Amino acid sequence: MIGRKHERGQLTGFVEAEKSEFIVIFGRRRVGKTYLVREFFNDKFAFYHTGMANSNADTQLQNFNASLNRYGSMRYPIVDNWFDAFEQLIHLLSQKKTKSKKVVFLDEIPWMDTPRSGFIAALEHFWNGWASAQKDMLLIVCGSATSWMTDEILKNHRGLHNRVTQQIHLQPFTLAECEEYFAHRGMELSRAEIVENYMIFGGIPYYLSLMKKELSVTQNIDNLCFSTNAPLKNEFDNLYASLFRNYENYVKIVEALSTKTKGLTREEIIESTKLANGGSFTRTLNDLELCGFIRKYRGFDKKQRESLFQLSDFYTLFYFNFLKNNLFDDFHYWTNAIENARRRAWSGYAFEQVCLAHLPQIKQKLGIAGVLTKTASWRSNNKENAAQIDLLVERNDRVINLCEIKYAVDEFVIDKQYDEILRKKRASFREETKTRKTIHITMITTNGVRHNQYWGNIQSEVTMDDLFLC
Repeated sequence: MIGRKHERGQLTGFVEAEKSEFIVIFGRRRVGKTYLVREFFNDKFAFYHTGMANSNADTQLQNFNASLNRYGSMRYPIVDNWFDAFEQLIHLLSQKKTKSKKVVFLDEIPWMDTPRSGFIAALEHFWNGWASAQKDMLLIVCGSATSWMTDEILKNHRGLHNRVTQQIHLQPFTLAECEEYFAHRGMELSRAEIVENYMIFGGIPYYLSLMKKELSVTQNIDNLCFSTNAPLKNEFDNLYASLFRNYENYVKIVEALSTKTKGLTREEIIESTKLANGGSFTRTLNDLELCGFIRKYRGFDKKQRESLFQLSDFYTLFYFNFLKNNLFDDFHYWTNAIENARRRAWSGYAFEQVCLAHLPQIKQKLGIAGVLTKTASWRSNNKENAAQIDLLVERNDRVINLCEIKYAVDEFVIDKQYDEILRKKRASFREETKTRKTIHITMITTNGVRHNQYWGNIQSEVTMDDLFLC
């Protein structure tokens, strides 16, 4: 198994615990939740069941019955409600004699909770009335609909309130894990190519698995996204439709955010999408944030109500920039778009998101991994001199790293004009925020900063290679 060292350590601890555990594993679709569980336990389950997409309660129960008969030593009859189905599961588990934990894995559990089916109540009864009293049970529930997992399981205010004993929010691969994955597959990619791939697909293992080792990264992107039978041709609609009911409103929000690289406030999103303000809108924003499609952040010294929402899902950003309105009948579009102005603009923003996804690595490079920090962005209130800072790292040791993130094919060159821009940004920030902390200018670039006469005016730099730190 590639990566996932922390998660494997967690699972090992759950297995060794002298009590039963109720574990929730959630995360973005395609991130590898099922793979993690199946590989860790080597498919050795006391019971394993996967819900069915877009199916009614009767079909879900028939599917559950098939799983019971697959793992049981007797034939169980089909029942018409979830309480009886879980009673059958209790009978099945009671018959199994083992010295190790009995692992029950319920995958894609949100699909099983069809309207008025009573599934959640039955699951509550199964855990509270029987499984939690055992000492050898490991109940693992998993699903891609992160908002459902949070509302119905983690924040359940009924029978499952505070019943979950452990949770794992599975994140995409880091750049280092992507590098390990490609090496494992025998794909010799440079770090620049891995970063380019990350800027499009993020660290989503499923997307990485589709790449062919005989093709370059550019050729793979053409093949996966622009060819006649591109495997990811319908991925965008499938992705959102599988996660959210009434997914059209979710798409409206991410599309609005795709047009503003620095993000939009709640009010600006409402104005752009024409969606009604209220609890439903709040839930939609929360769902997108929980699933990792957007991120919420505050500018330096800004109030909560002034928070900005920013598109953070790499594939979604790529889709709106190059796939949604691609009018070119060109199966080699990505290969031919190297000097495209839109691609250059996208590269700058996408690389910024790569950096924001690797803040621990940036802190490690700066030698502040153990220092308490807060991160933010900043924009000047001076309309005539609207200075903007990509990333601020405010440290507990009274230092602020003013970070400039620049994507460049070669070394980034600080010339006289850009040196003046950096000086003015620092001066404007100090003047407007009235901070008394020390301000360090930090350059975060792909291939480093050329050591010319202006290089000495920055205090630190982070390169693409530093983002690969473990």
